[in-house]
Amino acid sequence: MIEVNAKAPEFCLPNQDDVEICSRDLKGKWVVLYFYPRDNTPGCTTEACEFTEALPDFADLDAIILGVSADTTKKHRNFIEKRDLGITLLSDEDTKMMQEYGVWQLKKNYGKEYMGIVRTTYIIDPQGVVKAVFEKVRVKGHVEKVKETLAELQK
Repeated sequence: MIEVNAKAPEFCLPNQDDVEICSRDLKGKWVVLYFYPRDNTPGCTTEACEFTEALPDFADLDAIILGVSADTTKKHRNFIEKRDLGITLLSDEDTKMMQEYGVWQLKKNYGKEYMGIVRTTYIIDPQGVVKAVFEKVRVKGHVEKVKETLAELQK
């Protein structure tokens, strides 16, 4: 995991429209970068919908929201259309970015071990420095906590 006050690793990934989004182009803005396991699953859908509902609040805090999973850009497009999402989703199919951010980890489910995404959110300041880390996120109430933390960091 990336520590608070560490420089956020640079990235360039395609969004749902196959447009490359690079961290260097986000300098000067606050970034809420959240990693989630898979499109169209219950927890991931709730999280994406809540971030979409809160978009105006995050815009007031001069922050953009980026969701990242290993799903394809096509799956992201379908997810956005199906759920009427307003956030940007990035596709990290080779998991390189997730590995750099420390969220691609060994997981266990029903006694089986496998590599997967640990739900994690980072708040990155306009200079590209990590200012908050939410590890092993529980979806309920998470978006509100991120919003409160972001507002506090900007004081």
